[in-house]
Amino acid sequence: MVAIKPFLNLLQKKPLMAVYELNLTCNSQCGYCDLPLNKGRYELSREQIHTIFTDLYRYGLRYLFLQGGEPTLRRDLTDIMYDLFNIGFDLTLITNGTRISPELIDCAINTNTSISISLDTLDRERYKKIRGADQLRMVLSGIECLHDYPHGKYITCIVSEVNKDDVLDVVEFSRARGFMPVVGAYHWDIDRYGKVDTELQYQKQVISGVFEQVLKSDLVPKGYFRHYLKDNVEWLNERGLGSCDAGKYSIAIDASGNVAPCLALKHRGNLLEQSLEDILENFDREQIDSCSNKSSCNMMCSRVVGSNLKHPLQALQTPAKLSPLA
Repeated sequence: MVAIKPFLNLLQKKPLMAVYELNLTCNSQCGYCDLPLNKGRYELSREQIHTIFTDLYRYGLRYLFLQGGEPTLRRDLTDIMYDLFNIGFDLTLITNGTRISPELIDCAINTNTSISISLDTLDRERYKKIRGADQLRMVLSGIECLHDYPHGKYITCIVSEVNKDDVLDVVEFSRARGFMPVVGAYHWDIDRYGKVDTELQYQKQVISGVFEQVLKSDLVPKGYFRHYLKDNVEWLNERGLGSCDAGKYSIAIDASGNVAPCLALKHRGNLLEQSLEDILENFDREQIDSCSNKSSCNMMCSRVVGSNLKHPLQALQTPAKLSPLA
């Protein structure tokens, strides 16, 4: 029964994927991040994580995006990754790349974990302005340590007014090192998601041109991530994106076990106190549909399953890993 649960979830539009905020601490202060850190909450213990996610696996959840805070600041991160892998999850670690260590790389290799590193610019001063910390050298060093990494590896660039002229350079840098470039737009003031930062705010038509420039470069190969570039152009030009997966195929779980339809919307229950099935019953479906219909954001985690279901050919074309481009 456990083996067929994800297929049943797919048919019944139930969660297959979760964004899990592992911890409440971060060593960056990004201008666009509004995730609440250290505000009257606690972090689940390793034992609680194992218990909760064993139940979620039985429910049919299979894919986890592990983030924070900055997840590499959690001392038992590698232990948790091994636990989740042994339960059966497909893992993606989302990190700022400042603490890529040999121990972490070995663990990620052994657990078949994809690694996504945030890098918005190659300019040290602009990096510091966006991230609130002078960490670019540490990130570049971490990226070089992943030169021969055998699983999926991504560099995510969030486009804002500050780095709009650097995006193509980051994409070229990524492909030269065998990383898939993932380019998204800065969102602000969308419910819980996206801090308002006047320095980062942009004119949508201008930033749409940045995405079109990346599309014309052909540096992002066919498949989901190229489609996501096109989605950004549609979103920036205020055209509809269709329904998102929030509360259907995907959910967000914070460090304390609270569950929400996505990062932007309010928590509706805690996994220490309720089953996921009961929490899903508490979701405000009208609020989710209203948010989705407005296309107020295009967060990849809330669109990836549905987007690939609607475009199966693009899913098949998406490469699991890339060779470096000269």
